Amino acid sequence: MLEQYKDQIESALDTIRPYLEADGGNVKVIGLTEDMVLQLELTGACSSCPMSTMTFKAGVEEAIKKAIPEINKVEAVNVEVA
Repeated sequence: MLEQYKDQIESALDTIRPYLEADGGNVKVIGLTEDMVLQLELTGACSSCPMSTMTFKAGVEEAIKKAIPEINKVEAVNVEVA
């Protein structure tokens, strides 16, 4: 299922990657479930940043859902999202 959306996902992530990279971080696609839940991993400085939850919800998730409305949820496998 991921292959079908891979280009769209990467394109959406590319819109926010410069901001993540400016702070020494990035994001990596882990998978897409049958329930249309996109699993991502925040890498570099983003994985341990205290602001990563806010960055994830306001930046990463927003960009993905705007570009690909079919995705129901975006979750970070290595960040606790409140």
